[in-house]
Amino acid sequence: MKLLYICTHNRCRSILSEAITNQFGQGRLEARSAGSQPVGEVHPLSLKYLEEQGISTEGLSSKSWDNLDGWVPDVVVTVCDSAAGEACPIWLGDTLKVHWGLSDPSKLDGSDEQKAEAFRQTIGAIKTRVERMLAADVDRKYGNALLEALTQLATEEG
Repeated sequence: MKLLYICTHNRCRSILSEAITNQFGQGRLEARSAGSQPVGEVHPLSLKYLEEQGISTEGLSSKSWDNLDGWVPDVVVTVCDSAAGEACPIWLGDTLKVHWGLSDPSKLDGSDEQKAEAFRQTIGAIKTRVERMLAADVDRKYGNALLEALTQLATEEG
């Protein structure tokens, strides 16, 4: 199953989601990320805390959803509230869309330790969702069953 994580600037939450899904997706889940208004660089703390957790950062880049080289996802997952309200590009057609709101750890004003903890919590939340996707066999579901499973994952705690 191919997942496209979208966040407006494609520098933190969508990048984290892409890396974590590809690391832990067991070959069943393939992810990319993009944004409607990408800033052109991955937030340095995204890279730092992914690497701290042993998660590969190879190939991660901030890119537009218009530059996916013909790669068409099965599911589009918006991870920021502003992206959830945006109209997806026409080429995505009837692709299934779900919203998984995540707090943006890169926006936190606080000590270095508070920022580190925010990144670690966000990484943990995404990893838990990937594990739950695998446990729920989302890669073997279609239509409403898939939508319901993915939507439920966003509302489950810890």
